[in-house]
Amino acid sequence: MDYKVPVHVPEIQLTYKNRTKARDRPRITCSRDAYWVLESNWGGQMALLEEFNILLLDRSNRVMALCRISKGGISGTVVDLKIVFAAALKGRASSIIMAHNHPSSNLRPSGADIELTRRFEQAGKVLGIKVLDHLILSPDGGYYSFGDEMAMGR
Repeated sequence: MDYKVPVHVPEIQLTYKNRTKARDRPRITCSRDAYWVLESNWGGQMALLEEFNILLLDRSNRVMALCRISKGGISGTVVDLKIVFAAALKGRASSIIMAHNHPSSNLRPSGADIELTRRFEQAGKVLGIKVLDHLILSPDGGYYSFGDEMAMGR
């Protein structure tokens, strides 16, 4: 007797919906532009918990989207490289800017922040998605830019 078990395979769909014309999207020309976009869209919990977000940029460095990747606790959040680049690939980003906040207002990057930035830069090179910057934001205002301070990708 031959038994056949039906096999159901989940379907993955790739879609991109953008109702904002490119000329109406903010263009990032420096870390200050990125900070302004991020800070304006962060939400009200910057002093409460750590959060990690990315900006998806097109070839002209115009912001296509802000993607909230993770929320954590007071002193950290989990950032999965696969989730970040899945969002960037699905959003057809040419480059990304990563950002997280330090609820303590300390803008100095930790060793983990530095290592994370290096890992993401390397993965981006493999995928052809440039990591332009990684910003650390403070709830008191201000930011630290890895791109400005550590000459990322140069």
